[in-house]
Amino acid sequence: MEDKNKTAVLPGEAFNELYRTIQTLRAPGGCPWDREQTPFSLRSNLIEETYECIEAIEENDNVHTQEELGDIFLLAAMLSYMYEQEGSFSVAQTLEGITQKLIRRHPHVFSNVNVKDSAEVLKNWAQIKIEQEGRKPKNSILDEVSRALPALERAFNMQKKAAKIGFDWPNANGAWEKIAEETAELKTALEQAGSAGGAGPDDAVETEAGDLLFSVINLCRLLNTDPSIALQRANNKFEKRFKYVEKEAKEKSAADKNGKFPLSALDIFWNEAKASEKIP
Repeated sequence: MEDKNKTAVLPGEAFNELYRTIQTLRAPGGCPWDREQTPFSLRSNLIEETYECIEAIEENDNVHTQEELGDIFLLAAMLSYMYEQEGSFSVAQTLEGITQKLIRRHPHVFSNVNVKDSAEVLKNWAQIKIEQEGRKPKNSILDEVSRALPALERAFNMQKKAAKIGFDWPNANGAWEKIAEETAELKTALEQAGSAGGAGPDDAVETEAGDLLFSVINLCRLLNTDPSIALQRANNKFEKRFKYVEKEAKEKSAADKNGKFPLSALDIFWNEAKASEKIP
C-alpha cells in the first residue's frame, strides 16, 4: 500500500536514482549478470517487457502497468548506458535528442504553425523528417514499416501504408472474396502435396497458408479491427476454455497410455466451457 505521508519524488530525481543504480550494477564489483549483458542480449527482453506492458494495459491493471512501465524504463536506460560506457553516445544525449525531436515535430504546439486536424499533423511530421532532419525520402512507402516487427503487425502496417496511395479494396466485400480465393488455393496445394507424398512441410502449402493469413489480416483492417488485438483475445479465450477442458478431462475421463483423452469427451467439456464463459 502506498505511504500517503511519503514525500513525493520529482521525476528528475527518480530518474537520477535509476541512473545511479544502473551505474552500480554495471560497475566492477556490481552484478555479474548485468555486467555480462549487451544491447544484443537484451533485444528479446525489450520485446517481452513491451508485450507484458500491453497485457497489463489491456487488463486495466494499473498496479501491473506501473510495474511493467518501470521495466521498460529500466531497459531503455540500461541500453543507453551501455552505449555511454562504450563512448557512442550518453544517456543525457538520448533524452535530449527525443525532447528536441518532440519540439521540432510539433511546431503547432511549440511554434506558430497552424493545423486543422491530426492528419495535417502527420503530414507536417513527414515533411519535417525530410526537410529539417535531412532524412532521405523512402524509395517505397513500405520502407516506413520496420522489418523487425512481428509478422502479423508488419502485414497489418504494410496494408495500411499501401491503402494510403489507393491500393485497397473499396469495402470489405473484396477482402471476403480474396479469403475465399486463397482458401481454395490452399486446398489445392494440400491436395497436390498429398499426391506428391513428400515428407516435411510443403513449400506451396506454406506459401498459400501465408497468403490466406495475409488476407484475413487485411479483412480485419477493413473492419476497423486490429488483428493483433483480435488474435490476442482469441488466444485468451482459447486458454480459458482449454484449461477447463484440461481440468475436467483429468477429473472425469481416462487418458490412454500416451496421455491423450477421448476426443468425444473433450468436445463435451469444450462445449461446457463455451456455454459458461464465467469459469473462474
